[in-house]
Amino acid sequence: MATVPLKDELDIVIPTIRNLDFLEMWRPFFEQYHLIIVQDGDPSKTIKVPDGFDYELYNRNDINKILGPRASCISFKDSACRCFGYMVSKKKYIFTIDDDCFVAKDPSGKDINALEQHIKNLLCPSTPYFFNTLYDPFRDGADFVRGYPFSLREGVSTAVSHGLWLNIPDYDAPTQLVKPLERNTRYVDTVLTIPKGTLFPMCGMNLAFDRDLIGPAMYFGLMGDGQPIGRYDDMWAGWCCKVICDHLGLGIKTGLPYIYHSKASNPFVNLKKEYNGIFWQEEIIPFFQQINLSKESTTVQKCYVEMAKQVNEKLGKIDPYFVKLADAMVTWIEAWDELNPPTKDSAKATNAASK
Repeated sequence: MATVPLKDELDIVIPTIRNLDFLEMWRPFFEQYHLIIVQDGDPSKTIKVPDGFDYELYNRNDINKILGPRASCISFKDSACRCFGYMVSKKKYIFTIDDDCFVAKDPSGKDINALEQHIKNLLCPSTPYFFNTLYDPFRDGADFVRGYPFSLREGVSTAVSHGLWLNIPDYDAPTQLVKPLERNTRYVDTVLTIPKGTLFPMCGMNLAFDRDLIGPAMYFGLMGDGQPIGRYDDMWAGWCCKVICDHLGLGIKTGLPYIYHSKASNPFVNLKKEYNGIFWQEEIIPFFQQINLSKESTTVQKCYVEMAKQVNEKLGKIDPYFVKLADAMVTWIEAWDELNPPTKDSAKATNAASK
């Protein structure tokens, strides 16, 4: 059997409320890896996982037992609960996927091994400081173009690999409503680094990251049950991660791999969840564009706690929700540090990233 890339260094995190029959089609790609399944909704419901997979499953009762009073920072009845899986993992890399995401085919009709492409992205440097017009210079058949500074060609460590979707695009509710039949059939064979200083809308349904480099910033916020906003969990994590990656000199790639997003969620339900976010994002984005982190913030945790303070001070004026979110951000870091006490290796990785 061919060697399995990062077999012992990567966990697959899946949030779900249903039986995981979708894993059958992913079997050739996922079977060798350890799965962390975070069950949302009713903890008394039994979730069936196909035979042959190595997995651990956590429901709400488990989360409450493990985190105690800090469990309040993990969202309920929202896919944001997946970030609990990031916290309990002990691996260097995480790949997370939604249970309505199927194996896509490339233009030649071959099944796309999404996980393999994410691993390639994460193991190659990023180039956030100068845009290469041939996109990712580290891919086969590409290189740095004429005029690209030699001093920047080494690149920086890649912290996040953000994949895309064929079939149902990741649209917000208003766009879904005006384009109900739109499908993404365009396969663009490209990976590129998101430039420093540029934010992006991160989607959590097909995402991989280096947990050692950026894990503590991958908090999907307070969303869903009891909260005035939903469907902004991955966006929030993406904005926080990008600002911190820019500050610590890390890179984020987007593009390949594609998955097949099988079903559109209800736009009217989505509108109800997103309603506040659609207004709030017009003030949240400038906040993230202008945020400055201090020189003292040399670790992801320090960056995140400093960011939480600014969320409280600046976004708290928009709505009391952001004061609550800022508190949850700090609670999340406390819980992360409790379950992931720093080791010599993590200290080395942090020091390398902050140089």
